[in-house]
Amino acid sequence: MKRRSRGDRIYQVAINVLAVLIGLITLYPLIYTLSASLSKPIHILSGEVVLWPVEMTLDSYRRVFASADILNGYKNTILYSVGGTFLNVILTIMAAYPLSLPDLKGKNLVTFFITFTMFFSGGMIPSFINVKNLGLMNSPLAIILPGAINATNMLILRNYFINSIPGELREAASIDGCSPFTTMNRIILPLSKSILVVITLYYFVAHWNSYFEAMMYIRDKHLQPLQVLLRQILLLSQMGDMSEQMGVDDVNTVLIYASLKYAIIVVSAVPLLIIYPMIQRFFEKGIMMGSIKG
Repeated sequence: MKRRSRGDRIYQVAINVLAVLIGLITLYPLIYTLSASLSKPIHILSGEVVLWPVEMTLDSYRRVFASADILNGYKNTILYSVGGTFLNVILTIMAAYPLSLPDLKGKNLVTFFITFTMFFSGGMIPSFINVKNLGLMNSPLAIILPGAINATNMLILRNYFINSIPGELREAASIDGCSPFTTMNRIILPLSKSILVVITLYYFVAHWNSYFEAMMYIRDKHLQPLQVLLRQILLLSQMGDMSEQMGVDDVNTVLIYASLKYAIIVVSAVPLLIIYPMIQRFFEKGIMMGSIKG
């Protein structure tokens, strides 16, 4: 084995130290949020919580799971994320697979128009008018339908089909009498599990973290997702901090929101923290292959 030089060893140590520092910087906000959610609110406001919980308590989580509004928002978020992701993936496959076929006439023109939308959009006001004219206001469809397909994800999946799936498979399936749909469903998609998992995760995370569309289009609080409620609590918490600084005697409200916001952040992040490690092995194989220019 070739012995590494002194410069190589110093370089490796520096890289390892830098990686550890970046990891600590990345993890600290997560650790602080978890510690604050488990600490008594008075210690959060006084700045005593730095790394570990101070006077550990589960009162914030009891309030979260005792609140009908929070549980309803959590249910709405799950429904919108699962339903929206299912529609996203289906439409993305339906667009990407035909555009990956070598004998499809006009595919370059269609791909150009789809790519064009990545650089230009109508903006917020035309989108609002469009949703309103379609009668989708105050409906879950207002959150799901406008973003039913993402051009970037579609192009990634299309490139994966082109560069990673041998054309001979489609030809052999056609000779055996398979229709294009059967070929896609039974041959192409099973060989594309890695990129499909990555695309599904991208869509799911986007739906899970989305709040702006719901804030614009949903007025009924029973239909609002958890993220809108979390935003309201964060705003109330900031107002509580300002009230405390101005000497307003509403200590209980300030204390409740100070810890409640951290508990909701933790509860809302748990599903994603569980999903990511389970599908991490698909990332390198999926997204790198799908990003090859085709």
